[in-house]
Amino acid sequence: MLIKLLSGDLPRSRLLSALLVAIVLGLLCAPFLFSGARPLNTAATICVYIVLVASYDLLLGYTGIVSFAHTMFYGIGAYGVGIALASVDEPTWGAIAWGVVAALVLTVALAFVIGLFALRVRAIFYAMITLAVASSFAVLASQLSDFTGGEDGRTFSVPELLSPGFTLVDHDVFGRAVDGKLVTYYIVFAGCLLLFLFLLRLVNSPFGRVLQAIRENEFRAEALGYRTVVYRIWANVLAAVVAALAGALMALWLRYVGPKTSLDFEVMTDILLIVVIGGMGTMYGAVVGATLFILAQNYLKTLMGQAAEMASGVPLLAAALHPDRWMLWLGVLFILSIYFFPIGIVGKLRLRRARG
Repeated sequence: MLIKLLSGDLPRSRLLSALLVAIVLGLLCAPFLFSGARPLNTAATICVYIVLVASYDLLLGYTGIVSFAHTMFYGIGAYGVGIALASVDEPTWGAIAWGVVAALVLTVALAFVIGLFALRVRAIFYAMITLAVASSFAVLASQLSDFTGGEDGRTFSVPELLSPGFTLVDHDVFGRAVDGKLVTYYIVFAGCLLLFLFLLRLVNSPFGRVLQAIRENEFRAEALGYRTVVYRIWANVLAAVVAALAGALMALWLRYVGPKTSLDFEVMTDILLIVVIGGMGTMYGAVVGATLFILAQNYLKTLMGQAAEMASGVPLLAAALHPDRWMLWLGVLFILSIYFFPIGIVGKLRLRRARG
């Protein structure tokens, strides 16, 4: 059953299997393991970024396509839900459905057009085209303030079942109130799990094998009779659709949508870093990479503050560990991860297992 659920793509490493089980169980039980809003927000962000990074790896790791427009599709999904809910007097599930459908229609249209006209060029030229389109869309979203909220973005209400004030049961469960926030978290968790399993099935299907053949040698794939441009366009569309759905889930969780949270180029750089850390060409790399990166983003500064207090007797060390320098140490950790795991953490663990 587990083999079928994972589409036959097992971790193939005991350490990797243990790490993946720990991450999944941690995300599943996060609301009951930790108190406060920050841990739950971190867990929800990890769930969304796993799917977002995995969808980008479908392009970069499995097809060999370098695109900078992925955050645009992520933002379209988020804005679709946000604008739909902000435009109605009373938030309903129907409004969410219409927002998601409208976002997916726009996503498919843009992804198809970009793929149709841009995927015929190669390497850096295609990357530059996608960067130009994504930048134009971000500027457009900022300027249409009456529609999108501009730089300030838009806050919106959600259906009563998802609102923090809603209580599903009167008594606590394992010391945790079963409120709308908890329901929203498990909707995000379940949605991200289904999307990840879909991507895992996709890359292990005959379609995914053709994408990998295109990545390795496009000329030979064409010689075998595959229309490589069609496959590349389909990969672009499918990755964009999953990214848009991830954006919709993130908007539901935050109850806010804005250019900084969904369209900023910093989101794109985070995706690229996570893909490299986890390992390109492996869906499990998105799980490990996103978990480690988001945890470091949220807690490295706090840990450095505690370390600086402990090292207060050594002024030079305390200054080096000052919380304001957390970005520097995050960069150092990234460099170390590239040095010790040049093919990503998951790639290294699988290679170690194969050699063993």
